[in-house]
Amino acid sequence: MRLCSIASGSSGNCIYVGTEQTHVLVDAGISGKKIEQGLHQLDLQGKELDAILVTHEHSDHIQGLGVLARRYGIPIYTAHGTAQAIAGMKSLGKIPNGLIHEIQADHPFMIKDMEVKPFSISHDAAEPIGYRFENDQKSVAVATDLGVYTEYTVQNLKNLDALLLEANHDIRMLQVGSYPYYLKQRILGNKGHLSNENAGRLLCELLHDDMKHIFLGHLSKENNYEQLAYETVCAEITMGENPYKSDDFKIQIANREYNSEIVQL
Repeated sequence: MRLCSIASGSSGNCIYVGTEQTHVLVDAGISGKKIEQGLHQLDLQGKELDAILVTHEHSDHIQGLGVLARRYGIPIYTAHGTAQAIAGMKSLGKIPNGLIHEIQADHPFMIKDMEVKPFSISHDAAEPIGYRFENDQKSVAVATDLGVYTEYTVQNLKNLDALLLEANHDIRMLQVGSYPYYLKQRILGNKGHLSNENAGRLLCELLHDDMKHIFLGHLSKENNYEQLAYETVCAEITMGENPYKSDDFKIQIANREYNSEIVQL
């Protein structure tokens, strides 16, 4: 099983998950051209994709969706509410009939040899979901755009081998920054984004001896920076109520501009 971030940040998100047989993207929130360039670095072509799994309809998650789907006839999987929202977006162009497959949170399904387990997330979108993937006793997950996490979230992210988790903003940078008040409240709210501190606290509940790799993703360009996100999350882990220190694990930032390291499980 492989996990690689092609792009992750407030300006666009696209994550690759695959096996020897199966190749999928979680979101297509950058241009089709950039997605294809990222796939080429993985020795893949767009025509080899088996699916694009959409978390929600915000533009930083679907910008390149229409282009890729039309070019290669790639099936799109997403929740009913998201499918309805996408259908009304002229910016995507027409998505051919039959490409969109509606799925439900907590109803696993198979794409070839990979089991996909969608789960609900708390975000200000129509019907947002995160994804967990399992194959041959290995599991990875992508969890971004979380205003808040609950025990339900924890249960869906337990016992992973690798995780891409949102660390969107530094609370103090956001509070004193230039964003208008309503936008600050939205980001800080229960349907907004996960702060660096909360990402670290969530990780404290998820870490286990066999966790191989953690990516911190969906960083805000205006209200965060890589070193701050990394150090804040690491401090939460090291000082938190868990038996681990941050340097017990491989923790990296998923960049907004270029491919991450490929995690091979």
